[in-house]
Amino acid sequence: MYNASKFPSFLNGCGGLLFSWGDNFHGLVTLGTRFDGATFVSNSMIMQGTTEQNGFMREAIRLAADNVQKGGGPFGAVVVLDGCIIGSGANRVTTSLDPTAHAEITAIREACRHLGHWQLTGCEIYSSCEPCPMCLGAIYWARPAALYFASTREDAASIHFDDAFIYRELQQPLEARSIPTFQLLRDEGLRVFSAWETNPDKIRY
Repeated sequence: MYNASKFPSFLNGCGGLLFSWGDNFHGLVTLGTRFDGATFVSNSMIMQGTTEQNGFMREAIRLAADNVQKGGGPFGAVVVLDGCIIGSGANRVTTSLDPTAHAEITAIREACRHLGHWQLTGCEIYSSCEPCPMCLGAIYWARPAALYFASTREDAASIHFDDAFIYRELQQPLEARSIPTFQLLRDEGLRVFSAWETNPDKIRY
């Protein structure tokens, strides 16, 4: 059951948004933006966030912590637009049997459904950990205004997650990667690209 005490000072009137907090609750909740301060990591530097930014980061961390208690991975994320959370997610790889169900992906999907669009223009993403390469790719495709994270890829590696390893793999030539990777039928693949490029009804993204 939804417990409003988990969200202190959510009082700024962001309106009712449909959220899924965990696996068992779906409901209409009112979200706001007032929180206390903290320090977190952004890109390659440590920054002192605003009260609002720190609050959103703490919400991502809270989602991660709650998810651990439910048997999920230690990752959480929120998507924010105009000071309101429009999407949230926790890592559900093992609980949903989906290797792509990372917190950032889940939050992006929810935010895009809320906006009715495939891009997160003007949005900010707060993640409890530096995104893995898959999530970072999704974030770039979604094109938010900013990304903030708390723990680093090295921190994740220290508890046996593959983030740092995959980042290193991407820098390797195909023949040196741990998963054998080969190219086949390029000419046939290019014909699909040609069909796309000449399609007058295509929607670029």
